[in-house]
Amino acid sequence: MEAGAVDEARVTGLRRTRHLLDRIGDRALLWLTGGAAALALLIIALIVWKVFQGAWPAIQQFGISFVWDNVWNPVTNVFGAREFIYGTLITSFGALLFAAPLSIAIGLFLSELAPPAIRGPIGSLIEMLAAVPSVVIGLWGIFVLGPFMRAHIEPFLGKYFGWIPLFSGDPSQSGVLVAIVVLTIMMIPITSAVCRELFVSVPADIKEASVGLGATRWEMVRGVVMPSVRGGIVAAVTLGLGRALGEAIAVTQVIGNSLQPIHLSLFGGGNTLASQLASSYQSSPTNIETASLVYLGLILLVITFTTNVIAQRIVHRFDKQLSGAR
Repeated sequence: MEAGAVDEARVTGLRRTRHLLDRIGDRALLWLTGGAAALALLIIALIVWKVFQGAWPAIQQFGISFVWDNVWNPVTNVFGAREFIYGTLITSFGALLFAAPLSIAIGLFLSELAPPAIRGPIGSLIEMLAAVPSVVIGLWGIFVLGPFMRAHIEPFLGKYFGWIPLFSGDPSQSGVLVAIVVLTIMMIPITSAVCRELFVSVPADIKEASVGLGATRWEMVRGVVMPSVRGGIVAAVTLGLGRALGEAIAVTQVIGNSLQPIHLSLFGGGNTLASQLASSYQSSPTNIETASLVYLGLILLVITFTTNVIAQRIVHRFDKQLSGAR
């Protein structure tokens, strides 16, 4: 009887810790977090609707052919987006080819190889790049990077790799290659920071067990660390790619804003969807040109959403493979 009385007292004591305010707080937290998620979806829907509404006159006049037409002539009110789509894809995915391996290497160095004395300062300096305004990076591209590329990098590439169409033509301090390098610099901070956090999150006992079984550090990274977080790495790279796709100011300053037909040479000038919007929207003289510029923004939204959906599918597939392996 005494034991039963003690158990009953314990249950009663536990029940008394749950007050009415606690239940109200749980319910309020549920509604607050659910409302925040619904608000985010509503904002995205409103953005898409507003952009679609602004582009509707151009959609009515040019239709889907706007996507592959290559003429942009404000004088005759004939507009097409092909050159800008090509410029956006070549600069963004070109930057991705450089930024992804560099960011992964930086993350691995800071999490696995760097001495503790320099790990913090180097990580902080790299992350500070994300705080540099786009216009400042663009100015640096104009006055420092562009002349350096024209005087040293592009002549070298043209001399030894000029037989490849990508590196043919005359060197220039403003062009597609300079824009790719600028976007690479802008992608690295956020991508490397996320990669570093992913590598640090891998349990230390798993890594130590791998080394204890005779694996070298490289084999441990390749066989344990990378497979454990590869889905997160895809998400981190996609996050950086999203910034590259939508970057306007810095690209506008260094790409040359050329309306030349599509060319394979990275030395020549070009244009992107975002840079054309940034440079022409305020000065567009006619309603149809303004609507065409908003149409460019709608295409950019579609490209960004499609890229993120593909990345999510890849992440989901990696997660399923990892769960199956376990």
